[in-house]
Amino acid sequence: MEQIIVTSSMKEDLVSFLEFNEFSVTALGNNVHRVERDGELPVFININGGHIYFEIDLGNISGFANEKLYHDLLDLNTEILPVAFGLNRTNPDDPRLVLVESRESENLDSNEILRVFTSLELAVDRAETLLADYL
Repeated sequence: MEQIIVTSSMKEDLVSFLEFNEFSVTALGNNVHRVERDGELPVFININGGHIYFEIDLGNISGFANEKLYHDLLDLNTEILPVAFGLNRTNPDDPRLVLVESRESENLDSNEILRVFTSLELAVDRAETLLADYL
């Protein structure tokens, strides 16, 4: 018999979808959620104004950051797209190196959401390799 492919479409809220896909989700308030899976670094999701912002905190690098590190991070940005390195300066006394990604929240596809998490995990691996030279 010829193989027949059937495509289906379901609508599900983001938290339920993530939990179904074995992520642990914790609501932190103000539309922010902490999402974790398989011992990976937590991903913080901020839902705001029709967008979903994803962020992984890699830590404070001010103790060893120098011009070469910043250039290396910018160079690596071109290799880890659609994820990018950034600095979170919410607390000026504790600037954090972060990995960031974002998506429009309208018409999200399940594969699109899962690809964001895969891209973030791959970027963390690349970041760890780069930062190991500085630690």
